[in-house]
Amino acid sequence: MAKTLPLLLLFLCPVLTYADLVALFVPTDYIDSWIVRLIINLFGYATIVVPGALLIRYFKNQEYDKKNKEGCIPNIITSCVFGNSVDKTNPVKELPTSVPKVERTFVQNAGLLTFCFIGLQVSYLTWGLLQERIMSHTYTSPSNMEGEMFKNSQFLVFINRVLALIIGYIVLHAVRQPQHVSPVFKYSYCSFSNVMSSWFQYEALKFVSFPTQVICKASKVIPVMLMGKLVSKKTYQTYEYVTAAMLSIGVALFLFSNSSQDQKAQKSVSETTSSGILLMIGYMAFDSFTSNWQGELFSQYKMSSVQMMTGVNLFSCIFTFVSLIEQGTFIENIDFMLRYPTFMLHSVILSITSATGQLFIYYTISQFGPVTFIIIMTIRMALAILLSCIIYGHTVGILGFLGMFVVFLSLFGKIYLGQRYKKALQRLEALPTSPSKV
Repeated sequence: MAKTLPLLLLFLCPVLTYADLVALFVPTDYIDSWIVRLIINLFGYATIVVPGALLIRYFKNQEYDKKNKEGCIPNIITSCVFGNSVDKTNPVKELPTSVPKVERTFVQNAGLLTFCFIGLQVSYLTWGLLQERIMSHTYTSPSNMEGEMFKNSQFLVFINRVLALIIGYIVLHAVRQPQHVSPVFKYSYCSFSNVMSSWFQYEALKFVSFPTQVICKASKVIPVMLMGKLVSKKTYQTYEYVTAAMLSIGVALFLFSNSSQDQKAQKSVSETTSSGILLMIGYMAFDSFTSNWQGELFSQYKMSSVQMMTGVNLFSCIFTFVSLIEQGTFIENIDFMLRYPTFMLHSVILSITSATGQLFIYYTISQFGPVTFIIIMTIRMALAILLSCIIYGHTVGILGFLGMFVVFLSLFGKIYLGQRYKKALQRLEALPTSPSKV
């Protein structure tokens, strides 16, 4: 009992701040270390996940959904743990999960594609540039001209998810949706991985340049394939393995170029460090799990993209808010926003572009398909690197340009070969089958 008492206090008494506990065991110089921050964040999420898992297990063991209890709380418990049964008597709830396509003229089609292209580029280019500005540069005020760095990546994740949740809630009530049947708790899995991938991404910008991060993110198809095998038992074609290998080579060339540039410039702190690489690996691993888990939910429960967006962001807000409160850093970060209005403006714009970007993603895919969307986002990567180099003064060597060329060549090659493979399958399926001889 004596051994379990500290753990019980840790999980059942969130009033205690982890900052106070950490200060007793961790030297002051290491408190801002990303590893220490990561451990503290995970403890915060555990105070939600562990009691939640125990409650879900209890309600399932009790077969709570079969007890026909009425009222608001029983309905919430049933929806969260067991999901809702399909209501076939309500036609409004049987809407398709995607935006229906309509016949358009060439001019209308070109205009809509241009709108989606500009919307995606403006949203995500602004989002990317502001990420680098917030995490890599100081903020000043009339009372502090020396400036101060913003350090808490989790608070930035919280701000993004709150606004995305609000926008998702508005869209849910403004546009008719299919009936929601999935147990709500299942969003928590990809919500946790989404929070973690965003945290790793923001934290990595303290150690690597934004162009480096973009190139590494372009290679996330590799962990996506690995997660696809583990989570969904997917199989992949030879050309997918070849393009994944090309991506690895391109990323390696780009990273080697950055390392060489730093050594020639004799920088005291390299832009690309081992911590930065580890953080990017963490980002890609969690992001890969997120996309595969969401794909499983879409195929199993047929929810709409907006329902998915809202459910994931709901849990993300809960995870990050509780963790920030337990750490005692929520008020501290609010104070930072009030002391530096520019940071507040950047945070709000970052959150808005993140939310609008998600909506543009769903709409573009529904109207033009995933291939067109991937091409647009690949172009966005190249533009993001170009703008970051111009605005923030990053330099890219010859090997870096060669690595970028190999990366983008493999991305477009994957799109082209994928389309050829699909057309070949369609031709094979269209061939008449020869009658069997008796």
